[in-house]
Amino acid sequence: MTEAAIWAALADVRDPEIPPVSIVDMGMVHRVTAEGSQVRVEIMPTFVGCPALDIIRRDVVNRLRAVPGVGEVEVAFVFDPPWSSDRITAEGRERLRSFGIAPPPPSGRDPAGAGRLLMPEEAPACPYCGSTDTHLENLFGPTACRSIYYCDGCRQPFEQMKRL
Repeated sequence: MTEAAIWAALADVRDPEIPPVSIVDMGMVHRVTAEGSQVRVEIMPTFVGCPALDIIRRDVVNRLRAVPGVGEVEVAFVFDPPWSSDRITAEGRERLRSFGIAPPPPSGRDPAGAGRLLMPEEAPACPYCGSTDTHLENLFGPTACRSIYYCDGCRQPFEQMKRL
């Protein structure tokens, strides 16, 4: 068992709420350690109260136990450092789009420091047609991490993952 084999297996573990995107694509895997046949995976939840954490834990354990040489698997959810939407990979952002979810914009952290968040400048591009003629319909989407937008170009509602 190699660390590369473990990471490759983790790339097969899907986000239960967004199946085309893996937990690796989402940037949720913080650290992987292996000693002998024991593996520990630290995962940063996208939200503290995420209802999918038990499913993610189960899927990680099941997938890693199928890796030759892996015996015991421990999954720990860590909150320091907190997950940020900036951790989503380029592949993850493209997979979000293909699923009909606009990826979050960059964090918007004030480059002068101070950690102050800047307000978003514009609505997201529609993941279906690419139009930027979109507007916010509802800040609260089907999950805590998504908002509902509407595209005036193709007249489709769509979700955008919130930036954190």
